[in-house]
Parts: sequence; C-alpha cells; structure tokens
Amino acid sequence: MKLEGKVAIVTGGSAGIGKATAERFLKEGAIVGICSTNPAKVEKAVEELSAYGTVRGFVVNIGNKEQDEAMVKAMADEFGHIDILVNNAGITKDAQFYKMTDEQFNDVVDVNLRGNYYMTKAVLPHMMQNNYGKIVHVTSVSAYNGNFGQSNYAATKAAIMGMTRVQGKELGKYNITVNAIAPGSIMTDMYNAVPDEVKEAKLKRIPLRRYGNPAEVANLALFLACEDSSYVTTQTITIDGGFN
Repeated sequence: MKLEGKVAIVTGGSAGIGKATAERFLKEGAIVGICSTNPAKVEKAVEELSAYGTVRGFVVNIGNKEQDEAMVKAMADEFGHIDILVNNAGITKDAQFYKMTDEQFNDVVDVNLRGNYYMTKAVLPHMMQNNYGKIVHVTSVSAYNGNFGQSNYAATKAAIMGMTRVQGKELGKYNITVNAIAPGSIMTDMYNAVPDEVKEAKLKRIPLRRYGNPAEVANLALFLACEDSSYVTTQTITIDGGFN
C-alpha cells in the first residue's frame, strides 16, 4: 500500500491513462478525486472505481480556474489535505499549421497548458503548508517528434516539460517533487482516433513492436507519486516502447 493515507487528484480521470492511474492509486491505498467534462463518464468511472477504494468525481473543465479551485477546495475540505496531483487531462484539435484556426489553437492551449497551470496553482498552497507534495504532469512524445498536424498540441506539451523543470527547482525546498511522463503510442480513445494507416506505420518503428496500454503508464505515475521516487524531481520520463 504505497499510497496509504494519501489524497490524490487525477485530472481527465474518467477514461484512458487517467482512469488507469486513479485505479492504480486506489489499489495502493490513496483517496482519489477525478474530474472530466463529461458528467456521464464521471458518474460511470466513479461507480467502477469505487470497487477499489474511496473516490470522488467532479465535472470540471480544467481550463476554468474557478472550477479547478472548487474541486481542490472540496477535496481538501473533506479529506484535510492534498498530497498528489496528476495533471493528465488533455485534448487534441489537429490541423496543419497553415490551416489551423485560432479557435483550434486556443482551445488546446486552454485545456492542456492553462488548465495544467490553474490546477497546479490550486493545489500548491495545501502542499506547501504540509511541506509535502508529488506533482506528475502528463506530457507527450509529440513534444519531441513534432507530430504532423499537432503544432498546437506539441507546443503545449513542450511547455509542460519546461514548467516541470522550473517547478521542481522552485518547489524542492518545500519537499515537493515535480516530474513529467511523456507517453508515446498508448491505446486510449484519443489514440484510437488516429487513422489505421498511421498507426500501422508507427508500429514498425517501435522497438517493442507493440503499443502501450494505460496500465503501464499508471505504473510509472505510481512510481513518481510514491516514496520510491523520493530523490527524483524535474525529470521527464518517456514511456514509448523505445520509439524515441
């Protein structure tokens, strides 16, 4: 029970990597709050995850500062502290750069980058007060590769890597570690939307010759959220089967 007594928030926790991470944390003894923008998905996820422990669900657009702060306050008021944050929520709105609309660019920035900023800012007072915290940002290998049609997405994920390094340096004195995970091709709903021909071509370039699954990313998130990683901070760890 590596997270016994800990209180965690996992954004985008109703499906994919977020849900797998919430499940892993619950099995390790944590109390977990999850959020998503889809009420039905949140309700279903809470129902399923409750089999593993204490979980709370919130309908939150993480690009909305007030909604982020309300979720954090609700978790802190009920359970007394916030120990872990996994900033997992993200969206894609792909288009070649010269065709990309301002709306497509701004929507991705609002969720992936600004939402990450708001949620991290909301939990920090609780972590700093308790002189303890584990922050895990979920970025992407797209930040390295510059995936075709993802100038907006890649830019936000690269920015998160930069923030990870700065936050880790600034927050170390408060016993708060800040790290990031850069997943490659993980079989989630988001990746399933990629055209089959693109997925097949990519598979040939992955040394392990298979796609990853959300549970494998959740295992890495657990490492960064528990005391096994007590001397690890400011790092971005890639999990992509050797693709990069």
